[in-house]
Amino acid sequence: MYLIDQRILGGLIVLLLAVLVATKQIATGSILDRPKGNFLVQLVNIFNLFFLLVVNPLVAILLITRRLEAVDRTRLVIENLQGLILLEVLGIVLYVAGFLLMAWALTSLKRNYQMGGSAPRDTDRLVIAGPYRIVRHPMYAAALYISLGLACLTQSLACLAVFFIYLVLILQLVPLEEGGLQRVYGQQYTDYQQKTGKIIPFVF
Repeated sequence: MYLIDQRILGGLIVLLLAVLVATKQIATGSILDRPKGNFLVQLVNIFNLFFLLVVNPLVAILLITRRLEAVDRTRLVIENLQGLILLEVLGIVLYVAGFLLMAWALTSLKRNYQMGGSAPRDTDRLVIAGPYRIVRHPMYAAALYISLGLACLTQSLACLAVFFIYLVLILQLVPLEEGGLQRVYGQQYTDYQQKTGKIIPFVF
């Protein structure tokens, strides 16, 4: 690390995770949800929980104890100082933005929240406020920001692999989820699709 001390970064990760867990509890009424649905839906949700609740805390602990370099054999050594600074700046921006976006999405969904890929319940309404005004799947976008941000911050190929696994799983899950939303909300959802990006804002 060049711009930020490892222990400070580890503490920041723990703080962001704690804020996200508290936000989810307050906004949705639950902290952990049991994955359900078909194999793909369960796989994505288990992977998501594993990344947020195991990988991130583990990286935080390794940073705080200054053992990340010794444990992560996939970590790149970047000699170019400007390149390293650029990676770290990009990493911190993506990482923090991902947590903020996820928290914003949770507070917008409130009790309409369900794990990814789940069919809408009878009591659910189509949420198009908050980040949902510009992108249909802000929580998936947030997960991608967080995983890519962590890879940039740690310069770890293992963390970068996590980002690409996330990307593949999300691109498989989105059509399934949108099909369920289309069946329930019909023309309302079709109109909404035409006004918003799928994962990247303003990219239809």
